[in-house]
Amino acid sequence: MKKYFLFITIILLPLNLFAQIINNDSLYFAEHYTKKEVQIPMRDGIKLFTAIYSPKDKTEKHPIIIWRTPYSVAPYGEDNFPTRRLKSFLHFIEANYIIVFQDVRGRFMSEGNYVNMRPYIPNKKSKKDIDESTDAYDTIDWLVKNVDNNNGKVGVWGISYPGFYATMAAIDAHPALIAVSPQAPIADWFIGDDMHHNGAFALMMNFNFFSVFGIHRDSLTTHWTRGIQHPSPNAYSFFLKLGPLSNINNKYFHHQIAFWDSTASHSNYDYYWQKRNSLPHFKNIKPAVLTVGGWFDGEDLYGTLKTYHSIEQKNIPNNNKIVMGPWPHGGWARSNGESFGDMNFNSKTGEFYRLNIELPFFNHYLLNDNSKELPEAYIFETGKNKWHKFLKWPPENIVEEKIYLSDNGKLSFSQTGNNSVKPFDEYLSDPDKPVPYTSHILDSRRFYYKPYMVEDQRFASERPDVLVYESDALEKDLTIAGPIKVDLFVSTSGTDCDWVVKIIDVFPDDEPNPKPNPNNIEMGNYQMLVRGDIFRSKYRNGFDKPEPMIPDEVTEIKFTMNDVCQTFLKGHKIMIQIQSSWFPLFDRNPQKFVDIYKAKESDFQKAIQRVYYTQDYPSNIKINILK
Repeated sequence: MKKYFLFITIILLPLNLFAQIINNDSLYFAEHYTKKEVQIPMRDGIKLFTAIYSPKDKTEKHPIIIWRTPYSVAPYGEDNFPTRRLKSFLHFIEANYIIVFQDVRGRFMSEGNYVNMRPYIPNKKSKKDIDESTDAYDTIDWLVKNVDNNNGKVGVWGISYPGFYATMAAIDAHPALIAVSPQAPIADWFIGDDMHHNGAFALMMNFNFFSVFGIHRDSLTTHWTRGIQHPSPNAYSFFLKLGPLSNINNKYFHHQIAFWDSTASHSNYDYYWQKRNSLPHFKNIKPAVLTVGGWFDGEDLYGTLKTYHSIEQKNIPNNNKIVMGPWPHGGWARSNGESFGDMNFNSKTGEFYRLNIELPFFNHYLLNDNSKELPEAYIFETGKNKWHKFLKWPPENIVEEKIYLSDNGKLSFSQTGNNSVKPFDEYLSDPDKPVPYTSHILDSRRFYYKPYMVEDQRFASERPDVLVYESDALEKDLTIAGPIKVDLFVSTSGTDCDWVVKIIDVFPDDEPNPKPNPNNIEMGNYQMLVRGDIFRSKYRNGFDKPEPMIPDEVTEIKFTMNDVCQTFLKGHKIMIQIQSSWFPLFDRNPQKFVDIYKAKESDFQKAIQRVYYTQDYPSNIKINILK
């Protein structure tokens, strides 16, 4: 963490050099592979467009690796070979895998109707009962029977939405499916993935995603449909001026995005979202599974961790492993992984993963290569920047401890300091002046600023509507591993509100600046975000049953934040920040108990928020200390 890097695109190289490398690899791909495009029939008669890249080498049989996607298998045409996604597949190409890309049902050149997060059907009664599990099964069955020179063994992998399709392939899996790697898979779009976090709506990300992805396809196509256009001032001002969520249809979508309308019609965790939760269905998983994710994934970290744990708990014994590295969403496949935001990890973690973890995993099961045995959990520790091999995740040798909030902005590992005459801290939360999630100025048409996951939080700690609690300087290194549990005693003058909690690593005042330092980063007192999340108060007793807050009544709010593996180095401090907005990453809470999708401008109100820290109301954060 001593050097500044700017994470821009796929790899940190001059663009002309990067283009040269990709062009050479694309040429190698075309020289050593043939391409065939087919329409594979599903059990209900629908045909799915599939591009098959087969090695010209016929001296041995080859395994099949499949990527099913809603994002297009372009380029189309049997003479056209991909370049954009090539980096993610180079190791498979060099190992002579048969590579298969497929447009999922209802997308681009595949027939049928598309359904977002198509629900799994447990008890199928006819060939008309299809889901992504049956489509994967039928695809694999056709491939092993019709693709020349395959060895009868199949692997499936994918990142994000394709990660969801990989998990679906593992359910009721085809006998030829031997290994599956869901990477940053979507699992539950209401509780923790990129639609909502604990009931709060991920505004900026989903507005920009569905304004393109949600456009209805009139016919088979090889092109993306032009999305709904909107102005491009900075994101904070654009979404603030947009006003209540209902204005999105009034001003821009005009009910052209069916899934957006469905989302607005199901504002709570009802059957609509529950049936799209994949986690209950990971039973009797036969293929080996390698779940992969990034500690700094701002989209589907929840799905990654919960998918691994669900398979682990429902399948005993199992062949289920997890990898977590210092990456943003998909960063392990698209970059060398040496840095992210202002943080440097002192090694090319992405290249290490692809060559030493991902390829050996598939080679082991699809090529009977036993040269590298992977651990149950391959985990990167941030702070000290090193890999660990654990027998389980979270690791066995952890001890849960509480960090207590106390007066004068102090954090303490004991509750003895919580006898203050002053029982709480308070701030005024104003929906018209929400706390930004980043200090970075971002075009409103961008998804979100990915490095916010490690961004310096000094911009927020200076605001009057952000509470700040800080420990003394640590006398020795402190490593925490696993989930972080929030237990707050709070009150609000309104009838609903959000609570954003951030865990921060505060660098010493004399921390040296990086050399060179082209962006003039000041590392002294740098406040690195380690983990943060948001919770909507009305869901404190269940996401399916919202309840208003009673104004000014002390109420306990408990939720769990995603896992970390982070060392706070000697001399560093632990900081907790608490606020009631994180905008425009998440929508504004009116601070009034209403259906927020139908809220009017007049519903938005200021509220006094209080956080208590007495013996009776001991607000604390539970961490797992690695011994």
